Amino acid sequence: MTLGLSRLRLSPEVFWGLSLPELAAMAGAFGQPAGLSRRDVEALMARFPD
Repeated sequence: MTLGLSRLRLSPEVFWGLSLPELAAMAGAFGQPAGLSRRDVEALMARFPD
């Protein structure tokens, strides 16, 4: 509860609505997400030009 309500500053409604995997992901349990490379971004921009 301290993590969700104090550190992550979630409202009680949002906190209690989270699943355990969602809370774990928000807490960083799965490590840092990999960033996109310039090539990846350019490929996405070409695929979705909007």
